[in-house]
Amino acid sequence: MINYEVMFILDPALDEEKRNATIETVKGIIAAEGEVGEVDEWGLRKLAYPIQKKNEGYYVVIEFKAQPTLPKELDRRLKISDNVMRHLIVNKDEK
Repeated sequence: MINYEVMFILDPALDEEKRNATIETVKGIIAAEGEVGEVDEWGLRKLAYPIQKKNEGYYVVIEFKAQPTLPKELDRRLKISDNVMRHLIVNKDEK
């Protein structure tokens, strides 16, 4: 298994229940084919530039281990999610 990290920015207008549900959904996608590691919620932060006319976003970072096929599926699912404004998946093992 390969070590990965996904960082995503959630819409700041989401209430706490929907925000937690979205985080659990992402963890569920990862757990289906890999292992969820540390989940780090950075909270509400100011964005470097406006995204969808919003100046803030709720940042979440999740470390996980998975086979090379999982990040592609995770990327696809995050792209179609209305709650996720931006995301980035990084292979931590690459040098």
